[in-house]
Amino acid sequence: MTRPRTALVTGASRGLGAAVSAALARDGLNVALNYRRDSAAATSLRERVTAAGGRAELFRADITDEDDVGRLCDSVRETFGAIDVLVLNATGPQPDIPVEELRWADVLAQLEFFVKSPLLLVRKVVPGMKERGYGRIVHIGSDVVHLGPPKSSAYVAAKSAQLGLAHSWAREFGPHGITVNFVAPGWIPTDRHHGIPASLMEEYARDVPLGRLGSPSDIGEAVAFLASDRAAFITGQTLTVNGGTTLS
Repeated sequence: MTRPRTALVTGASRGLGAAVSAALARDGLNVALNYRRDSAAATSLRERVTAAGGRAELFRADITDEDDVGRLCDSVRETFGAIDVLVLNATGPQPDIPVEELRWADVLAQLEFFVKSPLLLVRKVVPGMKERGYGRIVHIGSDVVHLGPPKSSAYVAAKSAQLGLAHSWAREFGPHGITVNFVAPGWIPTDRHHGIPASLMEEYARDVPLGRLGSPSDIGEAVAFLASDRAAFITGQTLTVNGGTTLS
């Protein structure tokens, strides 16, 4: 009997991570739900996935800590047998900081999530992917790489560096049957945006060619596609999911 493929989704308990996890589980993958703090949200997601006929298990870990990442990957393999798909979704606070007030520590805080964490995780999962001749790595990036919003230079720099990792890794891992792609959402309202005035959302939506805001499920479907065999000949690419805001 063929083993079902397994996806490890970081920062899976809420928002985009939860939508990605649900889409992958619907497509028949076992899903390792990584979270750091919100055990209640992670448990609720697992229950929803299970109720829909999927399989998901919870794995608590700080994906910016090397020892935690090692334990996380070992635990996922012990539970499911292997890690076939890695979705690099976890994120942290993204404060607006004018350049005059920006400290190097603020830049490093962003690099922890978007450069250090992907590196730690990929180092742990790629050997197994190479051995099996199969793997899918999907970065959750951002369209800020192209838009360059003000007061976000640390975040933009870190997301740009993450895109660079995806490009380099696509070339390095391609001969081993491993694809590496970058999904770049626009502003997708999630629970982390509670409290933002409706007027700001409406203003943003007016500049979206499709005339509306996206939903977490839009990102989930994009990742599910790139993680599937339908995307077997796609690597090193950016799939921008923002209703056409960047148009390129």
